Amino acid sequence: MENADPNIRFYRRFVIIILAYEALGCLLGGALLVMAPDGHLMEMPVRIMHGVFPDFTVPGFILLLLGVVNAAAFWAVLQKANRSLWMALFALGGLLGWFWMEIAILQQLHWLHAMWGLPVLLAFAAALQLYPWTDREKQIVLLICGIAASLLYADVVVIVPALSETYNSNTQTISELSAIGAPTRFVWITLTLPYTLLMIAFSWGVIRSAAKSRPLKITGGLLLLYALTGLFWPLAPMHQRQVLAAGGGSFTDQAHLALGALTEMLYLLALLFAAYGLDRGFRIYSALTLCGILVFGVLTFSAARRLAAEQPTPNLGLWERINIGIFLLWVCVLAFKLINLKPEKK
Repeated sequence: MENADPNIRFYRRFVIIILAYEALGCLLGGALLVMAPDGHLMEMPVRIMHGVFPDFTVPGFILLLLGVVNAAAFWAVLQKANRSLWMALFALGGLLGWFWMEIAILQQLHWLHAMWGLPVLLAFAAALQLYPWTDREKQIVLLICGIAASLLYADVVVIVPALSETYNSNTQTISELSAIGAPTRFVWITLTLPYTLLMIAFSWGVIRSAAKSRPLKITGGLLLLYALTGLFWPLAPMHQRQVLAAGGGSFTDQAHLALGALTEMLYLLALLFAAYGLDRGFRIYSALTLCGILVFGVLTFSAARRLAAEQPTPNLGLWERINIGIFLLWVCVLAFKLINLKPEKK
């Protein structure tokens, strides 16, 4: 990891300092939480976790583990050990995941998140600069972001409903998790933000992998537009169904529906252009995907009409989740296909 380049030396030293800083903070904070699970040593009442954990015992042990991992990464980078870069990325990535989940559980941002979280983000970016990436490796990393985005979204769709005692995944839409007044709104927005960022990175990877293929470049552009719509979802929330049933719909409800229609149109177009730009096997898979999306889209729309008529909506949430799951799987298959696509000879 050592290099004559002064920038590389600066990045390495910065990573070392942040790893030491975070390791000490995690070890101290984790120890205090384990010693006092009620949080009194850190002046944090258990209620701030909104019932996710009964006390701070489990978070304390997780924080201690992160402290050990970061301390090991610090020593490895300091000693220029083999694979020390990957140890640093793993340790810093674990902390990013910790802060991501912490913000969601606490349902608020605190100045301490900037004090401890921002250095981790900067150190992670610095660590990435220490690896001599080739153009092909950069493309692969960007494409892997699509797989990570799909897995993340699938996990969040399972995790967030479990935080609400009244939400029913079988009969309620995913949009109701982020509806105005929904207790899971902040958690949903926080946990799904990385999905948007990962999809932006993935779409850029598709564009870079397209080479001279115009259909694939268009696919990447459409997926980029699709990903960017994720930035607008928090600005166009729907109301909870009891409000809608009472005639309390508003401009944001209409904007939410319009945004949903736009995203569906974008990813269907992306599917068609990707099928045209790749081989026969992928075209057949894309055709089956399109059929699945249309079938479960019709089922979802039919159930949604019953919702508008204030009738029971059995399987509304189930059909919608299957529909989205089919698209997420297609993104993963597209990523694998492009990763294994042989680059054109110059």
